Amino acid sequence: MTSIKGDIAIGVLFISGIWGFISGAFIVSTVLLGTATMLSNIVLREKIN
Repeated sequence: MTSIKGDIAIGVLFISGIWGFISGAFIVSTVLLGTATMLSNIVLREKIN
């Protein structure tokens, strides 16, 4: 995954998770924020190696 695609994906998941939290969909927001966190760690490890 290229850097810009990874950054866009992480941003979209993060904003969707925050929006889900605000609207009261706590289970969905938890899944989205967890996915954003894992994807962020994967992209960060690819940049380091």
